[in-house]
Amino acid sequence: MLKEAIYHRPKQNWAFAYNYETVILRIRTKRDDVQSVEAIHGDKYDWDKTVTASSMRLLSSDALFDYWEVSVKPPFRRLRYAFKLKGLDGETVYLTEQAFETEAPEDAMSFFDYPYLNPIDLFQPPAWVKDAVFYQIFPERFANGDPSLNPEGTEPWGGEPTPSNFFGGDLQGVIDHLDHLSSLGINAIYFTPVFLAPTNHKYDTTDYMQVDPAFGTNELLKQLISDCHARGIRVLLDAVFNHAGRTFPPFVDVLANGENSRYADWFHVREWPIGVKDGIPTYETFSFAPTMPKLNTENAEVKQYLLDVAKYWIEEIGIDGWRLDVANEVDHAFWREFRQTVKRANPEAYILGEIWHDSLMWLQGDQFDAVMNYPFTNAVLDFFAYGKRDAKHFADAIGRQLAEYPQQVTEVTFNLLDSHDTPRLLTLCGDDERRMQLAALFQLTYPGTPCIYYGDEVGMSGEGDPGCRQCMVWDSAKQNQSLLKFYKDALSLRSRYAALRGVGLQFVSAERKSHVLAYERFDENERLFIVMNVSDQSVQYAPPASISNLNWADQLSSGVAQAGTGTNAYSISLEPFGFAVFAQQ
Repeated sequence: MLKEAIYHRPKQNWAFAYNYETVILRIRTKRDDVQSVEAIHGDKYDWDKTVTASSMRLLSSDALFDYWEVSVKPPFRRLRYAFKLKGLDGETVYLTEQAFETEAPEDAMSFFDYPYLNPIDLFQPPAWVKDAVFYQIFPERFANGDPSLNPEGTEPWGGEPTPSNFFGGDLQGVIDHLDHLSSLGINAIYFTPVFLAPTNHKYDTTDYMQVDPAFGTNELLKQLISDCHARGIRVLLDAVFNHAGRTFPPFVDVLANGENSRYADWFHVREWPIGVKDGIPTYETFSFAPTMPKLNTENAEVKQYLLDVAKYWIEEIGIDGWRLDVANEVDHAFWREFRQTVKRANPEAYILGEIWHDSLMWLQGDQFDAVMNYPFTNAVLDFFAYGKRDAKHFADAIGRQLAEYPQQVTEVTFNLLDSHDTPRLLTLCGDDERRMQLAALFQLTYPGTPCIYYGDEVGMSGEGDPGCRQCMVWDSAKQNQSLLKFYKDALSLRSRYAALRGVGLQFVSAERKSHVLAYERFDENERLFIVMNVSDQSVQYAPPASISNLNWADQLSSGVAQAGTGTNAYSISLEPFGFAVFAQQ
């Protein structure tokens, strides 16, 4: 047994409270090195009467490690624990907080300690997010519902997008097309910024308290949200609190008055007078963009202004949460106050951070509920779109992600495949609709909260900005109706089976140099089996006995030449890029 690979520490994603009575423990071991793991646990003040051993299950695996997990219910909210590990080589060791032991320790004082499950410390993301399917809308390009709001120079709908042109998309256009979202199976919307700003993307805010007049009014947004809520659709707005725009009045004052401006400390100025030297602004910005000056969120006035913004749109307009732009470049102290402000306004508000990498330190229950899951995005695209990974390397990447965060975070993590910041999914898939369907099917049958970028469901394509920000196609004759049907069917499947919205996932087949992926999704009441052929060759797939001996019913399939049962056998013939989803009867 390789002891150097074994790892555990209390708190974070290794020992955490899942609810008011349950603590989840995890431990890492070398892959395929350990036969079994038990958690030995009890109450530190009543050890002899409460001590017990609980078998741990294999949660997931990656290229190097296995991750084991068990849920325990401390009788008095306190937990002292150690681990008993039995290696495949026959060796048995005990891991305490102090050392590895060859015999069961007599003194539990050396064990790990989860001191107390304090209810106020419990991290509980909003329950509704676990069941949500988001639809991202770039308002300027979704639908033109009120031409009277069109900015000067608005171009005809459906023209070629550029970084600076306008087509007249607005909030009324969204209201006019809510039937489309409902029929698709969407129950949450994420809007990119809607506040007053000079650009079509609105990430350079002028006024955080006003809807851009090209989109409508604050009252119209309130009506839109009311209409959405009547349909069971939640609404998330984009908060650009890392930086403002060049037309933001405090920054305009700084431009005019320099270091004598009362707003001079609202920004991070390295050198006066402010300007651009050798292509680099003399003040902090987003990505060296002179039009996006970085806000000083340590300044008390800035902090209060932004917290008032966060509260206003929840309390007065009724939004259901915030997506936070460039979230990892804002200080942790500000986000802690932000969370308290938002949760006081609405305890069920969803706080979503834009972070593209490991985000554990923002996901401890004191800042965000979730982040945009770009590691998931990259793994899915590498396997389904680009063919860079085989099934094993894909499963390894997913296995690592399942162990990186507490379970309640995994349940509400924002899983996207494309957005306004990336090429569209169909384009990423080389315009191969079959690859796109496989990627989307995995997204919609994976733990977490999926998000569909507007227009993907009708076959829109496009390279990165501005190509990915085309006008929505509303002419049904120009929509990909077969792809639209696939999305509706897949979303209906996710809605019908609670197991697809939980965290139970087990890879059944994911081999090296293979592009056949098979996995189970399960909870206490349901079990689904999904198999995919991510290749341009037909394959015959025979599931293991644990699968083939069960009675399955076909739920959703494409490119399946044959799927039938025999005597204790189940054989599936998959055409290139074919898939099948079965539910246990």
